[in-house]
Amino acid sequence: MKIIVVGTRGFPNVLGGVEKHCEQLYPRLVDLGNEVIVFTRKAYIPNELRLDEWKGVKFKHLWCPRIKSFEAIIHSSLAVIIARFYSPDILHIHAIGPAIVSPIARILRMKIVVTHHGPDYQREKWGKLAKIILKVGEYFGIKYSNKLIVISKVIQNHVLRKHKNKETILISNGINNPELISPDGILSEYGLKKNEYIFSACRFVPEKGLHHLIEVFSELNLNGVKLVIAGDADHETEYSKSIKESARKKGVILTGNLFGIRLAELFTNAGLFVLPSYYEGLPIALLEAISFSLPVLVSDIPQHKEINLSNNRYFKTGDEKDLKIKIEELFPLGISEEEKLQYKKLIFEKYNWDKIAEITNRVYQSVSKPIR
Repeated sequence: MKIIVVGTRGFPNVLGGVEKHCEQLYPRLVDLGNEVIVFTRKAYIPNELRLDEWKGVKFKHLWCPRIKSFEAIIHSSLAVIIARFYSPDILHIHAIGPAIVSPIARILRMKIVVTHHGPDYQREKWGKLAKIILKVGEYFGIKYSNKLIVISKVIQNHVLRKHKNKETILISNGINNPELISPDGILSEYGLKKNEYIFSACRFVPEKGLHHLIEVFSELNLNGVKLVIAGDADHETEYSKSIKESARKKGVILTGNLFGIRLAELFTNAGLFVLPSYYEGLPIALLEAISFSLPVLVSDIPQHKEINLSNNRYFKTGDEKDLKIKIEELFPLGISEEEKLQYKKLIFEKYNWDKIAEITNRVYQSVSKPIR
């Protein structure tokens, strides 16, 4: 089958949950016998990194404006029109913003699979107009998709509450077996020692709750322990500026966006991974942390609770007092061998990318080819 993919900025090594999802999924779908063409956003991929093909996945790099509320819609509109000339068997749209073009795709007589990565209008970063557009995108994606994939039970229940007659297919994000990296690269660069730092990795947006983590870090009774945060903002905002300024004042190490070995080294050697989010779709960063057998501490939002960690791995969302108590309790404890085995079993059974690719391929096969 010929599959055209819309809704990702691009990959490999482009920041974002959808991007990581697509980076892992589509090479596997190529291996299963599909032709995959991904429409990327040029603004996120420097000229020297704009590949024509990667691991069998073909790329079509399209212009998009760097306007936070409109870039996905404009890019997706261009992509879906151009896609028709490729006569795809399936147009796969990722996320509810890009899904606003679903009616156009149906008018152009394409069959559509939409993956709902979460109701993004719940994110604090979006203004009123953007939230309206995202809600419309969600409605169109659900209404006009031939098959609707959701990545978590939380999203599945959300869709069923709003659209009781819409069938959904639950296919989670996945995670790879990690490559463990010795602490002699980026750790040396930042003066870090194995098991002596708290680590977090995410975008600098309000719903990730980084302001709570930075504030609590300055009050911890853990001598010599450092806080390291990997990530940045897609678009610089007052919030992201405040995070960087607060981190500078409180001695937090900000690495910027990291990929590959440098990111793996920080995951490998951290003493505790913390994710204090108010909102997630299905947190790939948390899955990465447990794949590295890291002790973790996360907010008790439904998306985190769905991963079914031990009860002591959750703190009350937004509660800095509880966050501080839990960090001081968990950091010295590390992680037991029993808990590591629990993580490995969980990843193999539920978050296995090879299984996810096979299920997605069956979804494609269940959608008949478009009329030409």
